[in-house]
Amino acid sequence: MKITSVNNDLVKETAKLLKGKYRDELGLFLIEGEKGVREAIEAGIYIERVFAQEGQKSFNDVELIETTEAVLSKISDAKSAPKIVAVAQKPQCELEAFKYYKKVILLEGIKDAGNLGTILRTASAFGIDGVVLYGDTVDLYNPKCVRSTVGCLWKTPVVQIKKFQTLQEIFPSFERVATLPKGADIVPLNDYTPAQRVLMMFGSEAEGLSNELKNFATKNITIEMAGNVESLNLSVSVAVVMYKIRN
Repeated sequence: MKITSVNNDLVKETAKLLKGKYRDELGLFLIEGEKGVREAIEAGIYIERVFAQEGQKSFNDVELIETTEAVLSKISDAKSAPKIVAVAQKPQCELEAFKYYKKVILLEGIKDAGNLGTILRTASAFGIDGVVLYGDTVDLYNPKCVRSTVGCLWKTPVVQIKKFQTLQEIFPSFERVATLPKGADIVPLNDYTPAQRVLMMFGSEAEGLSNELKNFATKNITIEMAGNVESLNLSVSVAVVMYKIRN
């Protein structure tokens, strides 16, 4: 099959997936680049169709649509048009499974898609069992987030939790750790020994953790830094802590 017009109906329908509203309605999202598409297929992600520039290799039984750079630009928000864009079905993660994990990261109110993607990539690298997005967070399937994970989006289970009650039901037996600035009753990360099962909680760079989650915590930790440095980028902070609890 070949499509060359940006006004083609299928192209228009695919371009809608650049908006979170349509991703939610259809249960679909976009993957850019051959590496990401191949890794998604290997991970069992269902691929509906692939748009690719002429000369690209096919993907098993997936429908391959030959197209132009203009069409690929239409269905991507990247500065430079990718050579391949796939339409994929969102994977489903079982919330109940999180009860039995050992190392879980919670991100509250994270708004930057690039930060989220980088954190998910790092979580995969350090063997984190699962990631919880709590409250009002950026869409996990935002194209920028998908690109930033560099093919790791489906390697670590991720769930969205909106209600505090759900946290109480899933993580009552976990050591629940709030990451905070320096203060009273806060353990330096260097002195911290994680419990067998831990929920490590991070707030946004702008607002930090909510009082709700601070009160939910059973322990508080902080990352030691030089006195002339106020804070770290969120994805860097999370990476430092994940490295500490990786074993």
